[in-house]
Amino acid sequence: MLMKTLRNNNIVAAILAVIRIYLGYAWFSAGYHKIIDGFDATGFLKNAIANPVTGPDGSAVYGWYTTFIEAFAIPNVELFNFLIPWGEAAVGLGLMLGCLTTAAAFFGLVMNFAFFFAGTVSHNPTDILMGFFIVTAGYNAGKFGLDRWVIPYIRKNLFKLDTSVSDEVV
Repeated sequence: MLMKTLRNNNIVAAILAVIRIYLGYAWFSAGYHKIIDGFDATGFLKNAIANPVTGPDGSAVYGWYTTFIEAFAIPNVELFNFLIPWGEAAVGLGLMLGCLTTAAAFFGLVMNFAFFFAGTVSHNPTDILMGFFIVTAGYNAGKFGLDRWVIPYIRKNLFKLDTSVSDEVV
């Protein structure tokens, strides 16, 4: 019952539009400022290694993530210096415009969890909660946005699927 309402109700779609525009503005603003002001993730990544998230016994909770940062992210920091700001801006635009909303929210969640694993709490819990509702609602979250036209076009022309909207996550 709750899933059906979340995925099909027009009132819920309107509420989700407000949430996704708010969240999208936050993502876009963060990415835009990193693009304009310049961004270097080196300090953040080194701090994530030096101060990993620890459990009550003092051991690293996400040791695998610390290893990932040390072995992959730092040696490829230039890639992350590009991906983070442009990814944040793209997620923000997708959410604000309601274009490929589910994908934008999913990649926003991926970034939120990456920041979380690195030890940054900030506003990530609330962003994750809002993103979860957007992803769960699927098409309905972008119904009052460009998804109204983009999703049927993709289904018809790229995937040769029926253009009627269903309960499937797109």
